[in-house]
Amino acid sequence: MISSSKLKSVDFYRKIPRDLTEASLSGAGLSIVAALAMVFLFGMELSSYLAVNTTTSVIVDRSSDGEFLRIDFNMSFPALSCEFASVDVSDVLGTNRLNITKTVRKFSIDRNLVPTGSEFHSGPIPTVNKHGDDVEEYHADGSVALSSRNFDSYSHQYPILVVNFYAPWCYWSNRLKPSWEKTAKIIKERYDPEMDGRILLAKVDCTEEGELCKRHHIQGYPSIRIFRKGSDMKENQGHHDHESYYGERDTDSLVAAMETYVGNLPKEAHMLALDDKSNKTVDPAKRPAPMTSGCRVEGFVRVKKVPGSVIISARSGSHSFDPSQINVSHYVTQFSFGNRLSPNMFSELKRLIPYVGGHHDRLAGQSYIVKHGDNNANVTIEHYLQIVKTELVTLRSSKELKVFEEYEYTAHSSLVHSFYVPVVKFHFEPSPMQVLVTELPKSFSHFITNVCAIIGGVFTVAGILDSILHNTLRLVKKVELGKDI
Repeated sequence: MISSSKLKSVDFYRKIPRDLTEASLSGAGLSIVAALAMVFLFGMELSSYLAVNTTTSVIVDRSSDGEFLRIDFNMSFPALSCEFASVDVSDVLGTNRLNITKTVRKFSIDRNLVPTGSEFHSGPIPTVNKHGDDVEEYHADGSVALSSRNFDSYSHQYPILVVNFYAPWCYWSNRLKPSWEKTAKIIKERYDPEMDGRILLAKVDCTEEGELCKRHHIQGYPSIRIFRKGSDMKENQGHHDHESYYGERDTDSLVAAMETYVGNLPKEAHMLALDDKSNKTVDPAKRPAPMTSGCRVEGFVRVKKVPGSVIISARSGSHSFDPSQINVSHYVTQFSFGNRLSPNMFSELKRLIPYVGGHHDRLAGQSYIVKHGDNNANVTIEHYLQIVKTELVTLRSSKELKVFEEYEYTAHSSLVHSFYVPVVKFHFEPSPMQVLVTELPKSFSHFITNVCAIIGGVFTVAGILDSILHNTLRLVKKVELGKDI
């Protein structure tokens, strides 16, 4: 058994009797300074330990989200109607998707970008196979020509007013003209305006009545609109709530459609409203007409990770557009790439946001306005986006844990004059490289070692300084005593 005296012999910290020590003012001052230095250095070390250290490298893209890339967008077009607004996607591999509706929503807005109603359910515009009669014969005008002076009086006089807004230069308008006039004549014979007066077919030349066509937000020719008098004629800030006809344009189809509209008239007003709502959802030939000339387009599309374009334009296979009247000015609320972050990943992002780019949506909040004039017609707006993926990972418990992926991009925009119908193009080009940001957490043992080094180092240095100061003072006193003797 080891005796206590032998055990005491290995004591590293041998004690000096208190009677053999003395305190001094210089030692007390150095002790205070040493204590403050220890606290300061400990705080610096703790801050360094808690700080996030990262390394950045550029590597070949090793995306885990496959070959597709998600694009989220929210844009407002104050002068592009929801009736014809189309979202198209194309790429260098030959992919060409037109009028995407499954993941895209549209809302009618006014000039101040304020929504004027619920979601605009346009859906894909039905394909018109018969644009007129197979044998085009000349028929005397059967429809009534309307102008801004008499339009309101006619719309309030007849329970149903069906108007053909056309342009003489339009190919589709000219195809429709014979069958439209023939249909108007047949309907006039069946429902005499003076004796019956339930329905009237009319027409408006938009090249002569430009303001009237703008008032009813006509952007494609021909546009056939159905106006109803009474409970089905609603006023909303001066805008009529009515419908557009997208059915076949031959005489037989037009006459059958008009007969259907008249057939609903004997019903009560509230039943008319119910039938009208049901027809909006089940009748592909009749859709709600836009209440305003503006449209907010929002949603997302999935594209391949190759250079391509997202295009927003006025599109229809059975309408003509006047390029000088199409204005694609727009405000961008969102245009971003990649999947949305989960709440957990978002909290990690908030913790690490100072160490990543944070510029994933450079177009957000930007506006691109074209004021129509002699020198500003037929303007296409193009955006060129260079995309780089940033992947941030953290190392915990010797395992690589992915925190989040972010797609950043640079954006350059330009306005291009063209003879074609103006569009908005977002040209995107993903980079084959990616930026890898790795978080390197410090070990706790390293922190403890540094803290011990700080305490021991400061204590030792302070002891050396105290010894030097004490011996210097003693030497000075001896010299002074020697001079006195």
